[in-house]
Amino acid sequence: MPGASGAASLGFMSRPQRSQPLERRAQAADTVTSSPLDIPGATPMMAQYIEIKAANPDCLLFYRMGDFYELFFEDAEIASRALGIVLTKRGKHGGADIPMCGVPLERADDYLHRLIALGHRVAVCQQTEDAAEAKKRGPKSVVRREVIRLVTPGTLTEDRLLDPTRANLLLAIGRRKVSDTSEAYGLAALDISTGRFSLSEVESSELAAAIARHEPREIVLSEVIHADPALAKLWRETKAAVVPLAQGELEPASAERRIREQFGVKTLDGFGNFSRAEIAAAGAALLYLERTQLGTRVPLSAPSREATGATLAIDAATRANLELTRTLSGERKGSLLDAIDRTVSAGGARLLAEHLAGPLTDLTKIGRRHDAVAFLAEDGALRAHLRDALHAAPDIARALSRIGLNRAGPRDLAALRDGLDAAATIAEQLRAEENLPDGLTRLARRLEKADRALAEELARALADDLPLNRRDGNFVRAGYHAEIDEARLLGQDSRKVIAALQARYAEASGCRTLRIKHNNVLGYYIEVPQAVGEACLKGLMQDFVHRQTMVDAMRFTSVELGELESKIAGASDRVLALESAVFDALSARVSEGAEAIADIAEALSGLDVAASHAELAVELAWTRPVIDDSLAFAIEGGRHPVVEAALMKAGEAFIANACDLSGDEAGRIRLVTGPNMGGKSTFLRQNALIAVLAQMGAFVPAASARLGVVDRLFSRVGAADDLARGHSTFMVEMVETAAILNQATRRSLVVLDEIGRGTATFDGLSIAWACLEHLHEKNGCRALFATHFHELTALSQRLPRLDNATLKVAEDRGDVVFLHEVVPGVAERSYGLQVARLAGLPPSVVARAGAILKGLETSERERPARRKIDDLPLFASLAAAPPPPPEPVKPEPDDRLGQLIDRIDPDALTPREALDALYRLKKERAAE
Repeated sequence: MPGASGAASLGFMSRPQRSQPLERRAQAADTVTSSPLDIPGATPMMAQYIEIKAANPDCLLFYRMGDFYELFFEDAEIASRALGIVLTKRGKHGGADIPMCGVPLERADDYLHRLIALGHRVAVCQQTEDAAEAKKRGPKSVVRREVIRLVTPGTLTEDRLLDPTRANLLLAIGRRKVSDTSEAYGLAALDISTGRFSLSEVESSELAAAIARHEPREIVLSEVIHADPALAKLWRETKAAVVPLAQGELEPASAERRIREQFGVKTLDGFGNFSRAEIAAAGAALLYLERTQLGTRVPLSAPSREATGATLAIDAATRANLELTRTLSGERKGSLLDAIDRTVSAGGARLLAEHLAGPLTDLTKIGRRHDAVAFLAEDGALRAHLRDALHAAPDIARALSRIGLNRAGPRDLAALRDGLDAAATIAEQLRAEENLPDGLTRLARRLEKADRALAEELARALADDLPLNRRDGNFVRAGYHAEIDEARLLGQDSRKVIAALQARYAEASGCRTLRIKHNNVLGYYIEVPQAVGEACLKGLMQDFVHRQTMVDAMRFTSVELGELESKIAGASDRVLALESAVFDALSARVSEGAEAIADIAEALSGLDVAASHAELAVELAWTRPVIDDSLAFAIEGGRHPVVEAALMKAGEAFIANACDLSGDEAGRIRLVTGPNMGGKSTFLRQNALIAVLAQMGAFVPAASARLGVVDRLFSRVGAADDLARGHSTFMVEMVETAAILNQATRRSLVVLDEIGRGTATFDGLSIAWACLEHLHEKNGCRALFATHFHELTALSQRLPRLDNATLKVAEDRGDVVFLHEVVPGVAERSYGLQVARLAGLPPSVVARAGAILKGLETSERERPARRKIDDLPLFASLAAAPPPPPEPVKPEPDDRLGQLIDRIDPDALTPREALDALYRLKKERAAE
């Protein structure tokens, strides 16, 4: 079918979270013949649709028809279910009804957003000619249509489809063999909405943690990597869409060539020394962009290489347990990111999330960030001015990317204008400051690149009220372009122009009743009375050309009127064409300075993050941590940032606690005992979060903090299961614990809660005991270890770097009061029965549990050390004893006094009536 086109198959499924080797799908295609797309005899329009769909089998096809995008066959059924829209039908194909649904053009972005969020990919097919051109080829010719873009989760650029506070990353993965038993993985992280492009390499054991840190929307990799059984769990658990590509298209030579062509260089040496795995990943990413953008070159920054160990390693389980950027339910609200975010720009919010996801390990860079925060925290006036200017700065990084991809609108140019103005203003403010720290000085130098002339040109060119799309027109300011002003005058004030010409003709002919009129047949024409018309035919008006004779009037035209009619008829089209040319010229000028503008965008985001940290520190009295190269971990008055924020909203205070895990040759371990609800988990998490905040460059919620750089952070807090793989809660607990014991180094920080509680008492105690010894003797790391196994506290006598701590509890007439204060020592008991009572267990159950507990504790003191609890006669007697009878239900007392009080309306009583009511109540009280 002429005019039908589309991208080659990308090798992915159209449904969310599904992928399948290409050769297997090819075999399935050979055997399945029942698809309606395979049936011949289609109408010309259906034939065109089927051809375009065949070129894009892995996408839902948005097929433009008039003011709607239509979907047919299986695509329609999928979209109808996903979007909740009506499934209808249009004609027949192969003797069966054609399922169809559609979405209106003006709301297409909303529907696209919903489909992409569900993991679908969409091919957008537009009309590339109008109906008149199609008819010239024949009466049955179909309007040409082409796929102009493939929309996938990792390649979005439109603001309406993106979260402004979150990067939209496409992550490509390559692999190389290090030895016969080990492999390394290259990662290419791209965000085409901002042009970000970074490369890194990790060991196979760190791949899951690296993916969790990037939090990509889409992952691209070879079929060989995707089919690796050792990685099957990783692909199944990731929330990103996984796209396997054919291995034959990912040859190393092709990958390097793509990178050179992307950046117009002959060698990659100028970018850095990339490994084969990193080059393979970058090549896969660029191939995917080439396919999804249909050959359009995506403007990307030069690839930057992240050094191994440059960021604090945090595995996926730890990120989830600590709720760094998302809560366990997947929401941003309630996470650490939500609690600390004081940014005022979209770019700043994204950079803050990036810093939190990858805290630094380089002391110089950490110190540079802390210096900037300290300076802005001390200078409140400067901080306020900067935040006001940053708040006015639009998201120029994403606007710049859309301009480079030719998807921009007038508002994107306005964003560049306002962003450059803000950058220049901020640069002047920083230039006036004395003793700027190095971090702020570096940012100020980058902001000084702002092109004021470009900003002024954009201000002169753009109108105040701008449309979203360039095709809507009317975005060039009046007075900027003379031809546009003239064309607008014709289009908007055609009546005035016609009236002026009519007056001139009336004066020249001497006919006051001369009129210039218009109809759909003649267009514009001059009408005069019959007598005047006869005179015109005899030469009265030599320019007049006779068109029509009426009963009492004659109609004429003129060369001038014909030219004016042509100008008026094409005025709107001419205005749009001229404005489009202005738009292209301005976009080209922006693209010339794209590198400098991208650098300015990064600098604005960096300044926003520093000001956000400073605002947070002043607002909540956070302090600057001391970060060094030791194994120190000394925190005074530490607080949990998220819990404290929640308590502040409720008008309550957070109980601060100290924690010291400092060591010389190895870190210390603090064994924490205490009741449930006493605050053990909060205490454990808050110290891990303080380490994360300190190394990301923020101040911390503590009176003081001195921390030696942490290289890896591990947290095993809470319970979960993996039933899909047949893994119980205890199995998951052991898997995560094994990862910690196998990977933790002396510089690591380990947080463990209730290890061994998921199995039998003695099994769990033994495992917890052995884990503590391993952490102490083998790992040598700084660690917090919370437990209900009080027997473990005796290890402090044998393990010199192990300390005992407990949560203080007070008892008041049988009730327990949790003080949330951590003190040296050992918990006397777990207070489980008191917690059960607070939770609302029936009193009879609590009473029965108390009796059983008393018997068990007595038995524990009396039985031989190695005897099993199953052999105890006392336990058997307790198990056989019948439960106590239920407590009798007491009848509700007759509250006559309360009823009398309820009937009194104080506002309706006179003083005498009030006194009488008081005497009646007193009398009733005496009668009781």
